[in-house]
Amino acid sequence: MSLHTKIIAAALCVSALPFTQVASAADFEDYGRVVRVTPQVEQINRPRQECRTEYVQVQQPPPQRGVGGAIIGGLIGGLAGNQVGGGSGRSAATAAGAIAGAVIGDRTENSNNSGNGGYQEQQVKQCRTVDHWESRTSGYQVTYEYRGRNYTDVMSYDPGERLRLRVAIEPMQR
Repeated sequence: MSLHTKIIAAALCVSALPFTQVASAADFEDYGRVVRVTPQVEQINRPRQECRTEYVQVQQPPPQRGVGGAIIGGLIGGLAGNQVGGGSGRSAATAAGAIAGAVIGDRTENSNNSGNGGYQEQQVKQCRTVDHWESRTSGYQVTYEYRGRNYTDVMSYDPGERLRLRVAIEPMQR
C-alpha cells in the first residue's frame, strides 16, 4: 500500500468518527426495578447402567462314559475263560469270561461317572438401564418496570432487585 493510499484511508476513518458519536449519543444507561424473576428449569434425563453379579446354579452335562475298561476287561475275561474252559465248553467259557470281564471293566472305569453331571455355581452379570433425571436452570424470565411500564425478557442470570438498561432513543418515522 502506498503512502498516498494510507493517508486517504486514515482521513476517511477520522472523518467518520463524529458520525458514530452522533448515532450513539441518543443511547444512555438507566436502571429498571425488577418485579419478578422466574427460573426456567429443564428436566434432563441422563440414563445410566447399573450392573450386579448374581450366582446361578447351572446343570453340568453328564460326563462321557469310557469304553477302554470294557474292552480291556473283555479281553482279560476272554483269556481267563479260555484257560478255565476245556473241550467243547471252551468257546462258551471264553464268551462268558469276555462278557463278565467287559461288564466288570466298564463298571470299574465309569464308577465315578454315574448319574447326571450335577450343578455348578456360575457368575452371571445382570445389567439394566436406570433413568436419572436432573433439573437444570437454563435461564431466568425477568419482568421489570421502567418508567411505569412492565417489560419481560429472558436472561442468562438473575439480575437481583435492579436491572441495568441501555435505553435507545430514536425518532419516529412518518
